[in-house]
Amino acid sequence: MHLNTPTINRLIDIWLDEDLGKGDLTQSAIHEQIVSANWIAKKTGIFCSGPLVKKVFQRLNPSVQVQLLVEEGESFEAGQIILELKGPTSALLAGERTALNIAMHLSGIATATAKLVLDLENTGIHLVDTRKTTPGLRLLEKYAVRCGGGTNHRLGLDDAAMLKENHIAWSEGIGQAIAALKSSIPWTSKIIVEAETPLQAEEAVLLGADAILLDEMSPAEVHLLVPRLRELAAKNTKTRTSNQVVIEVSGIDPANIKSYANTGIDLISSSSPITQSSWIDFSMRFNIDDTCK
Repeated sequence: MHLNTPTINRLIDIWLDEDLGKGDLTQSAIHEQIVSANWIAKKTGIFCSGPLVKKVFQRLNPSVQVQLLVEEGESFEAGQIILELKGPTSALLAGERTALNIAMHLSGIATATAKLVLDLENTGIHLVDTRKTTPGLRLLEKYAVRCGGGTNHRLGLDDAAMLKENHIAWSEGIGQAIAALKSSIPWTSKIIVEAETPLQAEEAVLLGADAILLDEMSPAEVHLLVPRLRELAAKNTKTRTSNQVVIEVSGIDPANIKSYANTGIDLISSSSPITQSSWIDFSMRFNIDDTCK
């Protein structure tokens, strides 16, 4: 993740401003000194956000030292020390809640993603995310999906052209819509069509779509349809720049993800790692030796 960007800096400033406001009123109760603390995991999971945690604390005071004991995408156990902190008391206390919150949230997404990725192990199918993200946190939530072993779908509406149900309903059909896109979007951009029926999927392949998203289709339907779509793509050289088509399945219950393992698809998209994941609880505990100073 690229942290030295204006977007990340703005996000961190917003988070810290939300929690600190005009300043931490409890600061007057402590003596400013150099102290150390550990983060301890209360549950098993996959860690995500270490570089971001460093950025949060060092945004408050560049002298804060953060030593990551678990790397991005690595697993940890309950009771394990995740990282060690050393720096001024004011900075460690001011950044504690903000840093913990974002780390627990992103680690929860990474953990949920890893479970689904494991279900697809050795199938050749990639798990991808969706645009169902928390406003303002999309970049980081999609980063957490990658930490969990998943793959990112488009980041936004300007990333690829996807004809969904409403686009098709409010246009003159798939053919007209694809033609309009081919005449207006950059040649480097992909065209994806969400198909709710086999006929829609076949039409989209024939008309030159780069990828087909099979929405809420059963494993049996997908198993029968995929060979047909591959065949149509291979034969169609007039409207396509490639004889390959990416086939994705969406709108399925994550609990049934294994049932799509042998259907021949390329991707399964799911919002559940982001929308249904639970935070992984961490706590920050000061080192006892510091109390003797």
